[in-house]
Amino acid sequence: MPLHPKLADVTQKIVERSKDSRAAYLAKIARAAKDGPRRAHLSCGNQAHAYAAMGDDKSTLLQERAPNIGIITAYNDMLSAHQPFETYPEHIKTAARALGATAQVAAGVPAMCDGVTQGQPGMELSLFSRDTIALAAAIGLSHNTFDAAVFLGVCDKIVPGLMIAAATFGHLPSVFLPAGPMPSGISNDEKTEVRKRFADGLCDRNELMAAEMASYHGPGTCTFYGTANSNQMLMEFMGMHLPGASFVPPASELRGALTEQGTAQVLSNTALGDNFIPTGEILDEKAWVNGIVGLMATGGSTNLVLHIPAMARAAGVILEPQDFANISQIVPLLAKVYPNGLADVNHFHAAGGLPYLIDQLLSAGLLHEDVMTIMGPGLHNFARQAVLTEGAVGYTPAPKQSLNDKILRPVNDPFQASGGLQNLTGNLGTAVVKISAVAEDKRLIEAPAAVFHSQDAVKKAFQSGALNRDVIVVVRYQGPSANGMPELHNLTPFLAILQDRGYKVALVTDGRMSGASGKVPAAIHLSPEAADGGPIAQIEDGDMLRLDTVAGTLETLAENWQARTPAKPDLSDNEIGMGRELFSVFRRTAGAASQGAGVVI
Repeated sequence: MPLHPKLADVTQKIVERSKDSRAAYLAKIARAAKDGPRRAHLSCGNQAHAYAAMGDDKSTLLQERAPNIGIITAYNDMLSAHQPFETYPEHIKTAARALGATAQVAAGVPAMCDGVTQGQPGMELSLFSRDTIALAAAIGLSHNTFDAAVFLGVCDKIVPGLMIAAATFGHLPSVFLPAGPMPSGISNDEKTEVRKRFADGLCDRNELMAAEMASYHGPGTCTFYGTANSNQMLMEFMGMHLPGASFVPPASELRGALTEQGTAQVLSNTALGDNFIPTGEILDEKAWVNGIVGLMATGGSTNLVLHIPAMARAAGVILEPQDFANISQIVPLLAKVYPNGLADVNHFHAAGGLPYLIDQLLSAGLLHEDVMTIMGPGLHNFARQAVLTEGAVGYTPAPKQSLNDKILRPVNDPFQASGGLQNLTGNLGTAVVKISAVAEDKRLIEAPAAVFHSQDAVKKAFQSGALNRDVIVVVRYQGPSANGMPELHNLTPFLAILQDRGYKVALVTDGRMSGASGKVPAAIHLSPEAADGGPIAQIEDGDMLRLDTVAGTLETLAENWQARTPAKPDLSDNEIGMGRELFSVFRRTAGAASQGAGVVI
């Protein structure tokens, strides 16, 4: 199928916009690659330090004829999605030895759980942890003893941070190895209803705790389609995972075989292997477009609208918010996974999952097939399912029909004709809204503003009954420069209750919402943010606002609002406690949300 002409047009605009930065990037990684295996350039003293703890692997390393893998791991056993990584390094080392190669843990990087820090001061470090992870991974790889890299990470900021590092060290081949989702718990609808009942005072904390523990109950990724699982989709659509690897459960035999196969694949991609595939060549303009297509087709997390531009910039590719909107217009929504539907990612995987989606989108000309991947040329390699064949990974073609059309649909019968995200522009700036879970009759909201400077203030207004009306809740000074741009997911139950009461409700903020947010229209990532002089700082209580997700506009209808003095609340509480004082330099230097809110890139 020929490539969709509008997708070709979007891609060409990105290519032209990125011409100079991409050329400079490719020249940089070419210079780094042409020197050959890095260990050959270390002094004897350098090498002795690097190999001192390697035991029987020392002789292999000293010969310098076999590749050495640097493992960057985000393991910790507090974060359920990362707990399975505890055993991965030894598994990778064993697999490498069997192939005559070696592997070393180059660095451990931090990995925080947004589920633990939601509504807490620590959430104000969440977005900045992405750049911290990139910095920490770069330190590990800077030892310059590696011919390839394996990245172990799954969740929210972890994969984007690791990807920035992978792109920065783009002369090295790399592979991302996921850990897979935990088993399905209670239904997502049941969990949501208990949360709303608690917010409305209709159940006690014991009932809420029981529901939460039944939802998040074992090792593996949380099973809703939030940022963590959107990250896994992205890696597969961009060819940085093995095909079909994203949603295989942690304890399965296939998951272990995929770890071994991923090790073998990255070794074959080194300059000492059969087919040199540096990461930087994979991460071209077409790969990022494919990732955005996947985001739209699955109704993925809005957080990726922040992270994808930051990741792409590390590879010399310049993306703009309008690119997302243009791609969303032509890509149909093919998946319904909570919060966009009742199913979780385990159900999605069983229905055909990512291989089915990639096959469908390729057949419709909505993906670039002519890309480089860790498997070699062509995205067709990813229209396959991973299966276990005599203890090793094998592949079968993706199913041609969905195994559950309530979860997955073909291109010619989508859930909706356009993708799950919409860009918003207007006199308040630029924002993004996730519409895949928003009912059609709630996609245009015109209502008076209620202005707040914290989640807690919204909660108190809700509890007092002050929000029992048609309202657009404005929560400002939540951007990266103000307080690190924490997720405002704790607002979701309150806003959903107001909507269920029959009121017209929306949210406007220069902050973020979780990838688990859904049914209430939320204009997020508003840029410029209030702390940088954005118009949101001039909104007052009672101003009529209009959020139109169909037309893609966000406006204040108030008169003479530009003449107002911007509100300047006291933000000193954001400066200290829970490590926030250590990140003041990040708040001062963070980029605009529309450009990825980056600090290091």
